[in-house]
Amino acid sequence: MTEQHTEKACPIGVVKAICISDRRGIEKKSVEEGHFLVDFGIEGDAHGGKWHRQVSLLSYDKVKAFNEQGAGVDDGAFGENLVVEGLDFRKLPVGTRLIAGTAELVMTQIGKECHSHCAIYKRMGECIMPREGVFAQVVKEGVIRPGI
Repeated sequence: MTEQHTEKACPIGVVKAICISDRRGIEKKSVEEGHFLVDFGIEGDAHGGKWHRQVSLLSYDKVKAFNEQGAGVDDGAFGENLVVEGLDFRKLPVGTRLIAGTAELVMTQIGKECHSHCAIYKRMGECIMPREGVFAQVVKEGVIRPGI
């Protein structure tokens, strides 16, 4: 995955997982590849649609640190679509272009309000998605696979 603040993009991370779910309110499951659609999100994902939170992203490094505290969560447990190693999304500004595979996304939101505590919060006393997760819209259709 690369980030782009200007016209030049640089390599910054590796996609570890692409996750989708067929309905809202459940954990997402890893898939071998994601087909990212403009003005929708990931084909087959219940959170897709014409809005600013089409794709959710979370740093693999943040999940790993949380798991080291005993969380024991798998990819998609926070409802995230993309898990990326080597990138701290919270340090990037809204408007950052993210390029992976043949798809391009634009960050639209950092963090989110948690209206109801998820199972992870109930077990651990915290959840990292509201403070570490970011959201994006798809601006160029394409395919992303883990390892890119």
